[in-house]
Amino acid sequence: GHETRGSDELFSSVSNGPYIMSTTANGNDSKKFKGDIRGPGVPSRVLHIRKLPNDIAETEVISLGLPFGDVTNLLMLKAKNQAFLEMNSEEAAQNMVGYYSTVMPVIRNHPVYVQFSNHKELKTDNSPNQERAQAALRALSTSHVDTAVAAPSSVLRVVVENLVYPVSLDALCQIFSKFGTVLRIIVFTKNSQFQALLQYPDGASAQAAKLSLDGQNIYNGCCTLRISFSKLTSLNVKYNNEKSRDFTRPDLPSGDSQPTMEHPAMATAFTPGIISAAPYGGATHAFPPAFTIQPAVSFPYPGLTVPALPGGLASLSLPGATRLGFPPLPAGVCVLLISNLNPERVTPHCLFILFGVYGDVMRVKILFNKKENALVQMSDSTQAQLAMSHLSGQQLHGKSLRITLSKHTSVQLPREGHEDQGLTKDYSNSPLHRFKKPGSKNYSNIFPPSATLHLSNIPPSVVEDDLKMLFSSSGAVVKAFKFFQKDHKMALIQMGSVEEAIECLIEFHNHDLGENHHLRVSFSKSSI
Repeated sequence: GHETRGSDELFSSVSNGPYIMSTTANGNDSKKFKGDIRGPGVPSRVLHIRKLPNDIAETEVISLGLPFGDVTNLLMLKAKNQAFLEMNSEEAAQNMVGYYSTVMPVIRNHPVYVQFSNHKELKTDNSPNQERAQAALRALSTSHVDTAVAAPSSVLRVVVENLVYPVSLDALCQIFSKFGTVLRIIVFTKNSQFQALLQYPDGASAQAAKLSLDGQNIYNGCCTLRISFSKLTSLNVKYNNEKSRDFTRPDLPSGDSQPTMEHPAMATAFTPGIISAAPYGGATHAFPPAFTIQPAVSFPYPGLTVPALPGGLASLSLPGATRLGFPPLPAGVCVLLISNLNPERVTPHCLFILFGVYGDVMRVKILFNKKENALVQMSDSTQAQLAMSHLSGQQLHGKSLRITLSKHTSVQLPREGHEDQGLTKDYSNSPLHRFKKPGSKNYSNIFPPSATLHLSNIPPSVVEDDLKMLFSSSGAVVKAFKFFQKDHKMALIQMGSVEEAIECLIEFHNHDLGENHHLRVSFSKSSI
């Protein structure tokens, strides 16, 4: 693997001197810059990015970081095909390194390497090169964008021009899920143009996708994306099939989904992986595997290994054999492998409650001989995908969760009489499943972990202080609390951090508040 290669490919002149950043008149920033010696990978919010293509643009490097958080600084060392990128938090940087360790980032056919830098922050000067980097940062970073003005809608309208090869709904999902969870998507043909409407949970994701993808080609020289904000604020999807999909409602019928042949893109809805080196079977040599999407999107599902394409390119490709049907993961993949758990504190119950926010957990197994690993079986692959995309990199019991797809198709229960100290639990008949009812409104209230929790099912006798006391009894800090005006059965409570909120959700979801009321806890999209 590339992790063990020595520091020969890094800076040639490495010394332990101080970190200097002064630029010579010709704008060559790398002369006096002291390089990173490959450390043990101690987390830092500064990332060192290597093996960049020669004509790399600032925006391409920034785009690698944007899906994970705001990028606060950038230093390009073009002469060495390297760059340093500073994220707004160490957590964002850890998520980025974790993601790219399972999904190799590719910029225009170049696999790029991302690792933590030894520098804790970037100090930059005002050379011409730096001016350009700063301008690119201002243009792309969400903190400088007044999102109310910039992102009028969380729904994008996408037109694909110059449609030489067909583009499917799944291909678009794959490309756009780099910037946020795609909730709903509809594809159609209008004025003989292939178009799509695509809804994110928030305007910031839509804004980031539009900034990065507008004007990009899906294939070399064709299938150009033209993206604008839609006047619609939400999409209403009735069927899950190759023309429309609502990822929050896996229970929707497929309707009469015979693809109509009015458009070449529809005719290919069921051919094997569309965006691959060869758009059509047998055409392996005709089309070079060249993708011009920046940042080149590998797979939005970390850990799903895509067979290497020619030139080792992990591109926009679906595995060749995948039929593009619903759901997006291979139908059987509903078991997740969770690693980097805290073996002293993890229990099947805590994983059941946490993963249960994103789907119905059927079984949990903590591995007997390696207790920092566990298998979690969800009830279907859409839920597995949701749990993986929302919980990867989150902190649980002081450790950052790593989640990949397991090769197991189900979690085996121990044989009769062979108890494994309660490390395997079957929850298939649990009364606590949130998504049992088809079309449950819980599907539309799925949000990433946040410091603010949504509480419901509060009995009339329970007052603000009772709930604050309860939540601080775990040792967590309660920062704010607010009952819903119209309905005192519900409230928002803001904890000191996302990690505290995660632990409180695990501890107090289904807590008995008396009067036959069990508290329901979920992550909120709003803050107080």
